[in-house]
Amino acid sequence: MKAQEILACVDHTYLKQTATWEDIEKICEEAEKYHAATVMVPSCFVKMIKEKYSSLKVATVVGFPNGNCNTAAKLAETAQALADGACEIDMVINIGMLKAGKLDYVTDEIRSLKNLCGERVLKVIVETCFLDEAEKIAACKCVTLGGADIIKTSTGFGSAGAKIEDIELFKKHIGKNVGIKAAGGIHTRDEMEAFLSAGCCRLGASAAVKVLKDEIMD
Repeated sequence: MKAQEILACVDHTYLKQTATWEDIEKICEEAEKYHAATVMVPSCFVKMIKEKYSSLKVATVVGFPNGNCNTAAKLAETAQALADGACEIDMVINIGMLKAGKLDYVTDEIRSLKNLCGERVLKVIVETCFLDEAEKIAACKCVTLGGADIIKTSTGFGSAGAKIEDIELFKKHIGKNVGIKAAGGIHTRDEMEAFLSAGCCRLGASAAVKVLKDEIMD
């Protein structure tokens, strides 16, 4: 797989708590130069990015990283991010509600955010490191019934990140129109290629440009 093919599937990500505008400018410039799918940034930077890098696709996170704020807060976050110019939203599910078996709550929350996003992409982070197999399968059902575009493994802030076996499980249980994003702990070219080969359409990988840029001619 060519480096550019991989980068075209990468959300070039910088979500550290210490992120400054200088950090964000750097990843925006890299995303433009190497043609990443999006930049994935904290929502406070979305409007600033769109004002300076108008051609970039900007993604941001909602309910991040814990997912257990109320639905109204997630909707407010989403509405502001979309107004500021975000074209993709990565929401974190309410993990506690899922684990308690409150699947209607989880599904309804996803559906509410998708209704707000409309044609813009909604990814749903289920944070696999906190779920057993039955809960992961339940999460696939919630994401599918909620109408989301992509199921995503991890925030990168949990106890573990993406695993190939979770991608294989997702493929068996998500709806046919739901894509898969692997994120968290993806650091090498081999890992990126493995996740894409396993069926992912998108990767969250802050290291992708650093790892792959030497393969791309200026």
